[in-house]
Amino acid sequence: MLRLEVRPQPSALWGYASPLLALLITVLIGIALFEVLGKDPVRGLQVFFWEPIKSGYAISELLVKATPLLIIALGLAVCFRSNVWNIGAEGQYIIGAIFAGGVALMANKTTGAWIVPAVILAGMVGGMLWAGLTALLRDRFNANEILVSLMLVYVAVQVLNYLVYGPWKDPGGYNFPQTKTFERVAQMPRLMDGSRVNIGLLFALLGVAGVWLFLFRTVSGYAQIVGGLAPMASRYAGFSSRKALWVALLISGGAAGLAGAFEVAGPIGQLTPYVPAGYGFAAIIVAFVGRLHPVGIVFSALLMSMFYIGGELAQSRLGLPKSITGVFQGLLLFSLLACDTLIAYRVRWKRG
Repeated sequence: MLRLEVRPQPSALWGYASPLLALLITVLIGIALFEVLGKDPVRGLQVFFWEPIKSGYAISELLVKATPLLIIALGLAVCFRSNVWNIGAEGQYIIGAIFAGGVALMANKTTGAWIVPAVILAGMVGGMLWAGLTALLRDRFNANEILVSLMLVYVAVQVLNYLVYGPWKDPGGYNFPQTKTFERVAQMPRLMDGSRVNIGLLFALLGVAGVWLFLFRTVSGYAQIVGGLAPMASRYAGFSSRKALWVALLISGGAAGLAGAFEVAGPIGQLTPYVPAGYGFAAIIVAFVGRLHPVGIVFSALLMSMFYIGGELAQSRLGLPKSITGVFQGLLLFSLLACDTLIAYRVRWKRG
């Protein structure tokens, strides 16, 4: 019979092979799922894995979806490597969008180009303030950051709803719960004509390099990693656990808020109740599929954005429910958790 045997040391090979095996398992389960639902599996896989990359415009839309996932996941990678479990990036993303939207609403036709940096900065500040609440409660009262950050997501949603249904509601919007469309000068500059890809993609790529340098080439990043792997050794080395907590959450919150700013002042162009798109939660999967490494996160963000686009296409072309996107995300996560077992264990066949 098959047994799991503890490895003498974790397998570096399976550390990289596990996400690939998890993706393969997700695809196989997806094929079975399409069969059960009475859909053509080949057409289903085509919708999820070919349609999002079959043309230049499709690739640009893939990049639009991947940008917020990449930015948020980079911040979460810093948190998780520091053993700080920020599960509330969605709330930080929403508050960042609110702060950025508030600044964008102040613009008029005579406003200068300075408004764009102000919108970006406001988004970062909003996300950092929201994450700072979690850091404060963890630091001062030893509150569990998982529960606090998660509950603050629902508070952020209610703050957004209050604003778009109340004081920020567009008086000329036919009673729809939304702000007025931001002035063009307050919206993120696009990188090319005929595409919705904006400067957020450049910031995301700069973030990949920045996080890599911070984690693997600076003393502060080293302190974050050591604090996550061996808290007692970190304290013995003189690294501050309080500082590590604040640094991790503020970086993560700032990244989530930045993503919210680029999204609300980019593809969306206004605040609506539909700003929460689940990016903050999906980015958790992105971070782990990417092995908490900035370069790996780039590829996992592209994969997750394919699931988003594939899910939308599956609704319109295959008649599948909206939840199909979440199903594929969940399949990937649980497959990854199962495959990660092979990092510390190996499968052995034993008689009897």
